[in-house]
Amino acid sequence: MSAPANRLATRNLTLGYDHRQVVRDLEVEIPDRSFTVIIGANGCGKSTLLRALARVLRPTSGTVLLDGKEIGAHPSRHVARTVGLLPQSPITPDGITVAELVGRGRFPHQGALRRETPQDRAVVERCLAETALTDLGQRPVSSLSGGQRQRAWIATALAQDTELLLLDEPTTYLDLMHQIEVLDLCARLHAAGRTVVAVLHDLNQAARYASHLIVLREGEVIAEGAPDAVITAELVGRAFGLRARIIPDPETGRPLVIPLPSQVTAK
Repeated sequence: MSAPANRLATRNLTLGYDHRQVVRDLEVEIPDRSFTVIIGANGCGKSTLLRALARVLRPTSGTVLLDGKEIGAHPSRHVARTVGLLPQSPITPDGITVAELVGRGRFPHQGALRRETPQDRAVVERCLAETALTDLGQRPVSSLSGGQRQRAWIATALAQDTELLLLDEPTTYLDLMHQIEVLDLCARLHAAGRTVVAVLHDLNQAARYASHLIVLREGEVIAEGAPDAVITAELVGRAFGLRARIIPDPETGRPLVIPLPSQVTAK
């Protein structure tokens, strides 16, 4: 097995649930310091792959490698200090404030008694500032808007102080303004040097924000690379069964997908 060039990678990875195979024999590397976006049609294995990368889902076969070593062989505390995960629709504890929620991200760095240190408080303050939540720190999380609440959860993941941040559909259920708010935050984190991996549904948002794309179809990678190289009319047809025209985005120059009417293409 060849050594990966990047910190997070898979080798011959197969994943499934209750004997149902979802992802087959994947060979994927997440480029260090990239903003990698995983895209594909519903049910293609995007979230399943992300859960395996975070050691939440055990592979049926194959392996996930973290720093060249099978991720399950690392101590749990080490993984929690290296890889942060924001799952889909996390449940907020009742009555908790924003600062208290973000403070929970420090648990991997604390002892069994979970005593807060001055360093923990400094990290929480920094994460609140990074996510533009300083003024909302003492507000109940339940009182926040959708975009603010998602930023609070991202701040919690950031408080783990990990270099790799995995986000499973972070824009789901948000209106357009709050979607852009969250993606702009992810872009800032990437620009600051973090490796960010996100599952997204919106092709144009993926093309605009990602530095690296992974495209899945029925549990297999059918394309990966920079958006300019990956997003073509042929690729959109293969991955989504959709006819489309690809033009340069007039603002960014990135690929812009224009869906075409009439029949969908056969997969």
